[in-house]
Amino acid sequence: MTSDPKLNRTISLIINSLGLSCLGGAIFLQILVFSNILVQGYFRAVETNMTILMLEVTLTVFTACYFLYIYQKVIKTTLNQ
Repeated sequence: MTSDPKLNRTISLIINSLGLSCLGGAIFLQILVFSNILVQGYFRAVETNMTILMLEVTLTVFTACYFLYIYQKVIKTTLNQ
């Protein structure tokens, strides 16, 4: 059974788009948190909606895995040059 290269490319594009969007969102959130800490001296966040909380945790795990994947890919590419 052979895989369709066009389908593989589409799936790869979707995963990379989602991963880079999550990383961009994480960077933006860190900037907001640090600016709030600089202004107020602390940051407090409370999430009471369990669905939103689980979605945030899931996206965080995906983002961490994607970051490790990209990091490993860049290191491997750099070492092979």
